[in-house]
Amino acid sequence: MRPQTGDYPVFYDTYISLTTGADVQYLLSQSLKNLDDFLHSIPENLSDFAYAEGKWTVKEVVQHCIDTERIFAYRALSHARGERQSLPGFEQNDYAATVVVTQRSLTRLIEEFILVRRTTQLLFEGFLQADLERVGIINGQPIKTFCWGFIIEGHWLHHQRILKEKYHL
Repeated sequence: MRPQTGDYPVFYDTYISLTTGADVQYLLSQSLKNLDDFLHSIPENLSDFAYAEGKWTVKEVVQHCIDTERIFAYRALSHARGERQSLPGFEQNDYAATVVVTQRSLTRLIEEFILVRRTTQLLFEGFLQADLERVGIINGQPIKTFCWGFIIEGHWLHHQRILKEKYHL
């Protein structure tokens, strides 16, 4: 099943529109190779490159994607398990401002991101159909659990596109 209008807050349209297919578990399993191939194509010597003043470096973009995927996967888990509380949003720039990636290699960040995606894939594979269809609340708005998988992949595709277009990777 593919996310439809009303299954998720409109805020996530950008991410969901970048995805294809209608099976979240298949989408995440297929995304792993693309993620791995793209990340391993980035030269280490460009890891601290930012395309403009005040923009994130390549390593900061990767770290942001890791952090965001963990948050979105937690939301999916919470909603699949029937959490009734509205989960809060997060401010990506605040997260980025407090993490220091200069001491980390791009290789280690890539390894971490691939492992995070693999655990996300396994999380969604473990969900039953009823779990995937369960509705949770994010920032006071309803969302079906399965939508988080499309949002996770779409978020990465959004940043992959930026890395290709702005960072010329």
